[in-house]
Amino acid sequence: MVELKKVLTDIAKAIVDDPDGVEVSETVNGNDVELVLHVSEDDMGKVIGRHGKIAKAIRLVMKSAANIVGKRVTVEIR
Repeated sequence: MVELKKVLTDIAKAIVDDPDGVEVSETVNGNDVELVLHVSEDDMGKVIGRHGKIAKAIRLVMKSAANIVGKRVTVEIR
């Protein structure tokens, strides 16, 4: 079984300079899962990327992982 929170945490920790500053909060409502990614201010640019390309890629991977377990996911970066 795919644990969506762990997948997002692992992806974010691989991208940022300060992996200890990565936190993910999860809210589950039926089949809908909302994940909120918190990173340090210095790493915000690395997670978002130029014109949001990295953020879009993260969301795409998360939607694919959620599809495996039959859930819908939204990822918010703060």
